[in-house]
Amino acid sequence: MGTQLSEHRAFETFYKDVRGRLLLQTWALTGDLSAAQKAVRDALVIAWHHWRKVRRLDPATSAREDWVRPLAWSRAQRRHSVPHLHRDKSVPAEAKATLAALHKLPLNQRKALLLATLGDLPLDQLAREIGITQPRAERELQAALTTYAATLGVPLEDLMATFEPLAEVVARQRWPRGSILTRAGSARRRTHTLAGALVAVATLVGSGYFVANQADARPRLEALSLHDEGSSSAATASLDSSYPLSAADLLSGDDVGADLGGRWSTEITSDNKRGTGLVLPCQQGRYADPHAKAALVRTFTGKGKHVTAGQSAEASASATAAKAAYARALQWYAGCVDPRVQLMYTRDVRGIGDEATLVGLRDWDDPVRAVVIGVARTGSITTSVATTLPGTTKAAMPRTTELLGAAVQHACTLPGHGDCTEDEPRTKDVPPIAVGKYPGLLGEVDLPPVRGVAKPWAGTVPVAAKSNLAATRCDNADFHAKGVSGDLTRTFVIPTAKNLAPAFGLTETVGDLGKAKAAASFVADIRHRLATCGDRELGSHVTPLRSESRGERQIDVWRVVVETTKTDTVTYLMAVARQGSAVAQLGFVPSGTVDMDPAAFVALADRAADRLAHL
Repeated sequence: MGTQLSEHRAFETFYKDVRGRLLLQTWALTGDLSAAQKAVRDALVIAWHHWRKVRRLDPATSAREDWVRPLAWSRAQRRHSVPHLHRDKSVPAEAKATLAALHKLPLNQRKALLLATLGDLPLDQLAREIGITQPRAERELQAALTTYAATLGVPLEDLMATFEPLAEVVARQRWPRGSILTRAGSARRRTHTLAGALVAVATLVGSGYFVANQADARPRLEALSLHDEGSSSAATASLDSSYPLSAADLLSGDDVGADLGGRWSTEITSDNKRGTGLVLPCQQGRYADPHAKAALVRTFTGKGKHVTAGQSAEASASATAAKAAYARALQWYAGCVDPRVQLMYTRDVRGIGDEATLVGLRDWDDPVRAVVIGVARTGSITTSVATTLPGTTKAAMPRTTELLGAAVQHACTLPGHGDCTEDEPRTKDVPPIAVGKYPGLLGEVDLPPVRGVAKPWAGTVPVAAKSNLAATRCDNADFHAKGVSGDLTRTFVIPTAKNLAPAFGLTETVGDLGKAKAAASFVADIRHRLATCGDRELGSHVTPLRSESRGERQIDVWRVVVETTKTDTVTYLMAVARQGSAVAQLGFVPSGTVDMDPAAFVALADRAADRLAHL
C-alpha cells in the first residue's frame, strides 16, 4: 500500500509540474486550445499506464516530459484540421498573432522552433524527436527562427516574449485532479485499449471534477517553460551566482568602436538563459560548456543595418573543462550551418590568451558580408567575439583579432584566468578544423555559391563509393576497388531551387590508398586518362585548368565538354586532389546559366585536399 501511495504521489508531482508546459507547447503547435487540452490529458493518462517505465527516467532532466510530449503532439494533430484562431473569443489578439506566425511555418520548422525554445532541447535530441537528420534539423531551426522573428517583427533576443500571451491563457486553464487521470490510466492498463481510456477520461472530465491552478499571481512564461532557474537541461548551464562575472567584464561599445571604427551601441546583455540561446552567428548551442559556472553574452549594433558585433564569455570549473568548451565553440563556427555561409579561412593566433583561433566566413546573402569569429581561452575562461562587416574576410580579420585581444584582456581580471594579451599578437593561416561526423569530406560550409541561384546547398548522407558520380566517362575512376579503404561519396544539391536540370549538383568521392606512392599512381592514371580522352572518346574535349604538385599534395582541375548529340553538349568541372595516401575526386555539373565560377571550383579542390588530412 505504501509503495502504491508513493507511486501516486510521484505521478501527482510530475503531473502538476509538466501539464502547463505541455499544453503551451501543444497549443503552439496546433493552434487549437481545446484539442491541445484533450491531447495533453490523454498523454498523461498513458503516462500513468506506463508509469513504472516512465518513473525510471531521470527526474533531474526533462526525460519524463520528453516521453509524454510526442504522445500529446500526435493526438492533438489528429484532433484538429485548422487552427481555431477565429473561434475562441477568449484568446487575446497578441496570442492570436503568435499562433498565426507559427502557422506560417512548415510543420517541421514549427516543431524545431518549439522544441528549441519552449522545449529547450539540444539539437541532436530535437532532430531525433522530429525524425530528421541533425544537419537538416539545424537548417530547419535556422529558417524557422528567421521567418518567425521577421513575421512578428521582433529581434531574435525578444523571441521568447512572444509566447507570453499564450502562457497567460494556459495558466488560466482548469485541470482535472491527478486522481482522475490515474483512475483513467489504471482502467487503460487493465483493458490495454485506447478506447477504454478515452471513455474513462470523457466520463470523468465531463462530470465537472476540476481544480484550478494554485498560483494567484499573474502567470509568467518561466512557470510554463523549461527556461526557469531550476531547469537542469543539458542545454542550460548551472550558473553559479557567486562567480564574479559581470557586464563590466565584457567589451563595451567604445571598445568595439576603437577596433572596428565608427560608433557602436550595446543591444543586449544577458546570461543567455532566455530566448533561443543562439546569439552569435553560427552559434549552435546556448553554452559551449553545459556546466559553466558563469556566462554572459552581449551584442552591439553599428552604423548600418547589417553591421553587427557580439561577444560571449563563459567561466568553467577548471582549465580542462574550458579546453573542451573552446573546442566545442570552434566546432560551431568552423562547421557553420547557417544557410549560404562559406568558410574562407582559419587562422591560429599566438599572443592572445592560452590559445586562440579565428574563423573567417562569407555570408553570401544580399548584402554579401564578411563574418569573422574569434575564440580564445585564458585559463578556465572561454570568450568568443563575432563581427559582421562589409568587405572581404581578410580585411575584417585584423580588426576582429584586435577585438578578441581586448575581450581576453577584460577576462584577465577574473579568477582562474591564464595568459592575457601580448602587445602584438601573431596570426597564421592553418588548415580548416575537423568538423562533423565525416571530417575528411567537404561540407556545406565549404561550398561557394553558384551563379543564378540564391539558395543554400544541402548534402546527402555519405555512403560507400560503389558508384562514383564524381567521375567522367574519360576516367571512370573506381574508389571501391581493391586496395582502397574508407571510400565514401556524397552529392550536394540545391533542393529549394527551381527548374534545375536533374543532373545538376556537386559530387565528392574519397578513398585512402594506404600509401602515398599508391595514391600518386592512382592520380597519375586519372591524369593520363584525361590527357588521352579526346583520342579514346570522340566528342569529348578536355581543358586543363590547374595542375600542381608539392610534396605529398597534388591538385589537378579540368573542364570536360562532352557532345551528347550533334547539337547538344554537357560541360563538367572535374578535379582530383591528393594529400598523402588519400585521394578526393570532385565533379560539378551545371544547369544552363546556373554555374560555378572556375576559380571558385579550383579553390574548392584545395579545400578538399585540406579535408583529406582528416580522412
